Amino acid sequence: MRKLENNELERLTVQEFKKVAKTPVVLVLDNIRSLNNIGSVFRTADAFLVEKIYLCGITATPPHKDIHKTALGATESVSWEYRKDTEALIAELKTLGYTTLAVEQAERATQLQDFSIKGDNKYALVFGNEVRGVSQAVVSVCDGVLEIPQYGTKHSLNISVSAGVVVWHFWMGFHT
Repeated sequence: MRKLENNELERLTVQEFKKVAKTPVVLVLDNIRSLNNIGSVFRTADAFLVEKIYLCGITATPPHKDIHKTALGATESVSWEYRKDTEALIAELKTLGYTTLAVEQAERATQLQDFSIKGDNKYALVFGNEVRGVSQAVVSVCDGVLEIPQYGTKHSLNISVSAGVVVWHFWMGFHT
């Protein structure tokens, strides 16, 4: 088995990426502190053709060297927009037909593996602050809550890891 060279991977160019059909998912980053986490979410969004990322509250925006360091150019391919108020954005996304889901640990949360993606729906997935998670105010205005099951001693996953797990679940739901 031979490891492939980058030029053998047949990846899209930025221009091709912008034109190709996207997975009907947007990501909402609610007050993310870490610039490296933000960059990592951009890379995940690029890998799975996410429609757009909304950067909310204190979440930093490109261009920034620390976001660029982990995004590796994905800030050029993935559409993004800054919004100060996450709750107002959630209300707007609902009017645009998105099902809004906070990724959080909450009462009556649906375990990720039990959530069925409906192929004709559009989804907005909300990821929260590294310490406080998705704010209660935002959880309260979302249509539902998804929880990633965890079986060890820790109570949470890094936000960039959470985004990867959840986006993969949605990718598989739309493409299998």
